[in-house]
Amino acid sequence: MSSAFIESIRQVLRTKHYSLRTEKSYLYWVRYFIRFHQYMHPKNMQGCHIEQFLTFLGSDRGVSAATQNQALCALVFMFKHVLCMEFEGLKYGYAKKPKNLPTVLTPKEVSSVLASLTNPYWLVTSILYGCGLRLREALTLRVQNVNIDEQSLFIFRGKGAKDRYTLLPQQLNQPLQQQIQWVKQIHEKDLSNGNGHTSVPSALHRKYRAVLKDLSWQYLFPSTTTCCHPIDGYICRHHIHESSFSKNLRKAVVKSSVKKRVTAHTFRHSFATQLLAQGSDIRTVQELLGHKDLRTTEIYTHVLGQNRAGTISPFDRL
Repeated sequence: MSSAFIESIRQVLRTKHYSLRTEKSYLYWVRYFIRFHQYMHPKNMQGCHIEQFLTFLGSDRGVSAATQNQALCALVFMFKHVLCMEFEGLKYGYAKKPKNLPTVLTPKEVSSVLASLTNPYWLVTSILYGCGLRLREALTLRVQNVNIDEQSLFIFRGKGAKDRYTLLPQQLNQPLQQQIQWVKQIHEKDLSNGNGHTSVPSALHRKYRAVLKDLSWQYLFPSTTTCCHPIDGYICRHHIHESSFSKNLRKAVVKSSVKKRVTAHTFRHSFATQLLAQGSDIRTVQELLGHKDLRTTEIYTHVLGQNRAGTISPFDRL
């Protein structure tokens, strides 16, 4: 398939302000879909071609429901917004995801994992657990998002492009101040080398270009190297990559006494569960987590077993 067609999809994605991550994901699935059908142009395809591809992913590749849904979203976007084609009566809809209860850690288990981490990964993990952030929200924090005086963090454009505030543990005040000083040292070195720009979306780069060298705009967890911005082409410093954090977290879990499957999101689950266990109002927890639907937050009451509160097994009455 010609790169011109792929580029046309890219342009539509950017016109509609999709994230760079979504852009990469959608283009991956479109390329995969075209290769699967022997490089036939999608404008010559029908609904059966989508069904064949999704069958292949589900049966031959054995992908998860979430992955299958992501592929379908990419194809629907391409046909609907780029080729202006819609297919009625597709055999496949969005796959139903299994409703699994999240894994949570006890405070002792969290301490065990933290003891095996070093900075900056220790501080990132502490923020995940202490503030209830998603990993991407933590890694994209900027210096100006930290308000130690008011003990709060500002999350800019979290999931669903929603802004919110969340609480900041007092025990993280000193580590955060030390981290900001470290960021300042890196930033001053970048400025002396004629750089100093932080990485921002294209729209923000055009709007705030004059202040993007300010310390307040720098990432709280900067990357160890500078790079070329993938869209605007200027030299900038991005944040720590998610894969780097995940790699260090896996090593820490192996060293710790924790036998559960632990990911970055496990600490967010544990944050919510601990708040509810301490008697926090579920609406407050919903706001801190940034959940649009209260039913998403209610899953943590099932983790606590509150839906069975006061219920005694018949066996215990024997």
